[in-house]
Amino acid sequence: MRAKQILYLLLREAGIGLALVLMVVVFSAAAPRFASMANVTNILTQISINTVISVGMTFVILLGGIDLSVGSVLALATIVGGMIITNESLSPGTAILLSVLGSFLTGCLCGVFNGVVCERWKIHSFIVTLGMLNIARGAALQISGSRTISEFPDAFNDVGAAAVAGVPVIFLIALAVVLAGRFILARTVFGRMIYAIGNNEEAVRLSGHDPSLYKVAAFILCGGMVGVAAIIYMMRLNIASPILGVGFELNAIAAVVIGGTSMSGGKGSMIGTLLGASIMGVLNNGLLLLGMGDFARQMVTGLIIVVAVVIDKYRALAFVRSSYELAPSPPREEPHSRDPGPGPRS
Repeated sequence: MRAKQILYLLLREAGIGLALVLMVVVFSAAAPRFASMANVTNILTQISINTVISVGMTFVILLGGIDLSVGSVLALATIVGGMIITNESLSPGTAILLSVLGSFLTGCLCGVFNGVVCERWKIHSFIVTLGMLNIARGAALQISGSRTISEFPDAFNDVGAAAVAGVPVIFLIALAVVLAGRFILARTVFGRMIYAIGNNEEAVRLSGHDPSLYKVAAFILCGGMVGVAAIIYMMRLNIASPILGVGFELNAIAAVVIGGTSMSGGKGSMIGTLLGASIMGVLNNGLLLLGMGDFARQMVTGLIIVVAVVIDKYRALAFVRSSYELAPSPPREEPHSRDPGPGPRS
């Protein structure tokens, strides 16, 4: 019976990977071009941006929060980076370096705003990041004059088109971000505190730690990852636009939740997030090859988010049930004969 319970736990945790493998098999059979090397490379390229954004989103959702501003912040970060990198008074090398720093810091500053406002006035992150969504979008349109920026240095564009052993460089960057996020969550005090706050914030506070500092740091990390994603976006498409990133927050949330991170916080992993982003990319690419239009694929993405949240609820119940079943039974106390003590005996 115990072996059956352990097998159940393993299947539950490996379910995301099995779902990805099943999807690959189905699409490979239904669309012959799906399994081609060119299409696999295309999928790896497509999921890179969403993967990086989802890493930052994972930190926020592990705390029980959410960040709806990532798409607009992405647009703002690309505009800042694009304006710097096309500055003719700078040498190409200096322009690229300052552009990378500018995009990253723009994302971090937006994260600072989200985190500080949420914690200073105890406002739910849904409302604050919804406001930042409009602030960042408006700022991107304002400072760019509603125009797209292009004509980046060739050295910058070449990195976005480069590959190592057939694997796109931008995917390798995304993979490095995932591994860094996994290290932070699994091997640092900060990562353990993120899980602890997501599980029981009051217990963390009573233990002498300030949850607000960790929450603000999580939003800064999320913003920083959006800045990195902005750099990847510019490398890949060679443009910076104030209208890009619409709906990117939904894709990131879907990837995180599909990857097993609980919307209530305290449970999840970076590897799960990578698998979730991969499922989103494989599904989008496979449906496109099967002839499904953009609008229908948007409907599928929305449906996936709802289904993933419902599955998350059942997963949480299953986790509690299996933990109870696998918990060792308390030792049974043997009845002891009462010692009559000193006294007259009959």
